[in-house]
Amino acid sequence: MKELVKTLTETYGPSGDEGQIRARIIEAIGEAADETRVDALGNLIVLKRGRGGGKRVMVAAHMDEIGLVVTHVDKKGFARVGRVGGVQTLTLVGGRVRFANGTVGVIGYEKWFKAGAGVPTWDELYVDVGATSAEDAPVGVGDVAGFTRPFEDLGNRLVAKSMDDRAGCAVLVEVLRQLADAPHDVYAVFTTQEEVGTRGALVSAFGIEPELGLAIDVTLTGDVPEARPMAVALGGGPAIKVMDRGVLAHAGIKRWMMDGAERLGVPYQLEVLEVGGTDAGAIQMSRAGVPAGAVSIPARHVHTPSEMVDLNDLQGAVKLLVGLLSAPIDL
Repeated sequence: MKELVKTLTETYGPSGDEGQIRARIIEAIGEAADETRVDALGNLIVLKRGRGGGKRVMVAAHMDEIGLVVTHVDKKGFARVGRVGGVQTLTLVGGRVRFANGTVGVIGYEKWFKAGAGVPTWDELYVDVGATSAEDAPVGVGDVAGFTRPFEDLGNRLVAKSMDDRAGCAVLVEVLRQLADAPHDVYAVFTTQEEVGTRGALVSAFGIEPELGLAIDVTLTGDVPEARPMAVALGGGPAIKVMDRGVLAHAGIKRWMMDGAERLGVPYQLEVLEVGGTDAGAIQMSRAGVPAGAVSIPARHVHTPSEMVDLNDLQGAVKLLVGLLSAPIDL
């Protein structure tokens, strides 16, 4: 599974430009899919057909990542940028980005080394692509960049950019590979544009009309120094969502997942996330409403270029979802 996580996290795919990561996921799924299609918003929808007598279940993991977009290129070839998704300037100075055409740039700060500079503002940041003029610059207004950092294997702890939510995508790929002879028609959806408003999940859920929806995404932890108190820790098992800013998990789904984890012997945690949301909120609000919940992967340093997850939590999420989807569902 480590190699899958490495491949997915190191692939380019900011919100709205998910073509490269979608191709990698299609390769990874291989023959595990019964049907595969791409909808008008770029969502990859993979059907794993059941033997019959079950439900129509949608399981979503978003394949887009946060990034930067060029807003202006000055006469010396430096690119001014804005954010795509929840990017914080504190994480950027000295970092590198990669554009869709392969161009790599370094994020600079006008006030670097100036006393009392403080946290950069967006007006003070630029991307240096090594150009000498605007005409020489290999990028232009509207070009989007993703962060570039190598995947690092620390044993059970894995570090990379875009664990949010390539870790969830890796879990969903593994579920498709391992799921066999289930009663349910499982629609595995690798969604687009989650980081800019859960847009992909909204339209794909409308088209699928699921009877039950699940999201797989990362969540924060409360196990680092001076962290805001939160009952989620790296290595404590996948987290079953209670609520976040976008969803109150369906009580029956929450109970179904907890009972399933205990039956399968999968350690789990309960997640109350006070900031942010997931595709579960969009699925829940589709059409006349869908019972929805989420399995969350504990992650440290979320929305930085060095997000950390635990391999045991990933494997636990796979085991939990395969076990749940292989049995009848009674909410």
